[in-house]
Amino acid sequence: MANALLTLRQALPGLSAAESRIARAVIDDPLLVVDRTISQLASICDTSAGTVARFCQKLGFAGFREFRVEVAAAASREQSERDRFAVADGEIGRTDCAEEVVAKIAYQEVLAIEETAKSLDLVTLDRAVGAIAGAGRIDIYGFGSSGLTAQDLQQKLYRIGLSATYFADTHLAVASAALQKPGGVAIAISHSGLTFETNHALEVARLAGATTVGVTNFPDSPLAAHCDFLLTTQARENRYRSGAMSSRIAQLALVDFLFVRIAQSMYDDVTEALRRTYEAVQHRRLPVAESGE
Repeated sequence: MANALLTLRQALPGLSAAESRIARAVIDDPLLVVDRTISQLASICDTSAGTVARFCQKLGFAGFREFRVEVAAAASREQSERDRFAVADGEIGRTDCAEEVVAKIAYQEVLAIEETAKSLDLVTLDRAVGAIAGAGRIDIYGFGSSGLTAQDLQQKLYRIGLSATYFADTHLAVASAALQKPGGVAIAISHSGLTFETNHALEVARLAGATTVGVTNFPDSPLAAHCDFLLTTQARENRYRSGAMSSRIAQLALVDFLFVRIAQSMYDDVTEALRRTYEAVQHRRLPVAESGE
């Protein structure tokens, strides 16, 4: 079983109102599960013991007992990580000093990368790599903060000779998606998996025959329904770092995983492409001043 607290965070978009109350209560305070019975937890969350039991099974646990054990283990691991960074908790408080803010952000960002790497489906990663490396055309969709990640991926792929295009304009993105065909690949990046424009573009591309790849933090989000290959990040949000910030570091790490595997599969061509593109931009750099000594 993966980290139980991560499982709860990722499941949130697909939960009912009662299930969301349970999930959010446990995420906010894992000891609610560790120290209480199923009936006590149900009462705190204003629901029934039966709903809690079904909730546990929906998330892939055998029952409440296994859920409680896994939550306790996850909470213990997270406490160890906080100890490593010498932070009392991951939330940034209004009165935190600069040292505390830096430590907490470092904790959250390192954790996002580590958890993304640990939970990544490597078989799906390499299947996506094969599709992208062999694609005649690659569209990349992402808007808002995810657009920054989409641009980063497009630049990386373009520099190694792959025909990759990023569209900042949503109308152009959908128009290009409609012109996709079998053998092409469409990649959509959305932290929430709920962005309408991203979902629409990927849906249109898939209907046109493209192989589709999604990058999201929530595998049960609507974006997943349009994906042949789904890659998930493990970013967390807090008071000062909503999706626009907390998702980016995990997305960029996942893009690097993807790009390096593609580069490995095209090693000879990539080496030559990187050399040529590096040399082509050298004249745009300022000369290094010679030492006067």
